[in-house]
Amino acid sequence: MFRIGQEEINAVANAINERVLFKTNGDIYKRTEDKMNEVFGSQYSIVMTSGHAALEAALVAAGVGPGDEVIVPAYTYIATAMAVICAGAIPVICDINETLTLDPAAFEAKITKHTKAVMPVHIQGFPCKMDEICEIAKKHNIVVIEDACQADGAKFKGKRLGTWGDAGAYSFNFFKIITAGEGGGLVTDNRMIFENANIYHDASAIAYFGNQMDNYTATSFCGKEYRTNAISCAILLEQFNKLDSIIADLKKNQMAMREKLAPYCTFAPSNDLEGDLGTTIAIAFETEEAARKFAKYEGVNCGLPIDTGKHVYTNWSCIMEKKGALNPLMDPFKFEANKDIVPNYTKDMCQKSLDILAKNVYVSVNPDWTEEELNARAEILIAGLKA
Repeated sequence: MFRIGQEEINAVANAINERVLFKTNGDIYKRTEDKMNEVFGSQYSIVMTSGHAALEAALVAAGVGPGDEVIVPAYTYIATAMAVICAGAIPVICDINETLTLDPAAFEAKITKHTKAVMPVHIQGFPCKMDEICEIAKKHNIVVIEDACQADGAKFKGKRLGTWGDAGAYSFNFFKIITAGEGGGLVTDNRMIFENANIYHDASAIAYFGNQMDNYTATSFCGKEYRTNAISCAILLEQFNKLDSIIADLKKNQMAMREKLAPYCTFAPSNDLEGDLGTTIAIAFETEEAARKFAKYEGVNCGLPIDTGKHVYTNWSCIMEKKGALNPLMDPFKFEANKDIVPNYTKDMCQKSLDILAKNVYVSVNPDWTEEELNARAEILIAGLKA
């Protein structure tokens, strides 16, 4: 979260005073979803309780289920892989490349007759190579569900991340550049995915509240309860208004910092530096030892992505140990339909990814740095790089 203040306070007060806090009682939900479509360039959108909810709903809505494999990168928050399990399918873990995002060649090599979907993840706001990924997916008739939960507003080749594939998911929790405290959203241009996701995220309640299913071809089915509330929508409407200015300031400070650091280091390659969200600068080192030496230099206070816990597949304990549900009868790893596609997950199965993650250091960027603050930060980083 970067910028939140009186505008959001006023919006929440107005929502409470209007006393239309439930989804079908007022138009704030429609205004929020219309705003999402405007901001991200999508035809349909659904505001939900979390990014994970949006990922899960997108997978279910696209027809992913038991008997299906879904390819996910080795470097992403565990929620990406868990969404696959929640849909009843099996996650296939795939290497990233030096951009810290899904390796298109590795993705294609993982495709089998059981592959139903791929979930490219724009980690830290770094754009995946979406043109190549979408081309491969189209060739093999694979659904593309973009995890843009760390990339609200970022772009690839001028097009918002989350809108390249069949559906995209965003997160608006406290740790994202815009926030409702907690929240998420799904976007798509696919009418079938939209209708099914809307039914699924609302526990099928849209069939009982108002006329939400007018003109639907999809029929009602049991879903989850991922419907959000007017308070979150009120905050989001104000946050959407701030998104582009936050990104513009992030990019300004990111590029200024890169310019200062460039003579002293090598940056990780980017699939689209201009479209990159701007929250993070990834510095690549020859060895893990060199990366750690820099990260620990006095005042640097930076981290290695290999140390980010459940963002690295080796720490996805419930996935690696194949514990897909509390009740074994509801565990996709034990489903009859999945018996021939459950992988042998091992700690070293994506060693290339682990090596890359151990040789990069992340420098965080703040959109609100003054010139003096940016220069002071750069001096410390340069001293660490020299050392």
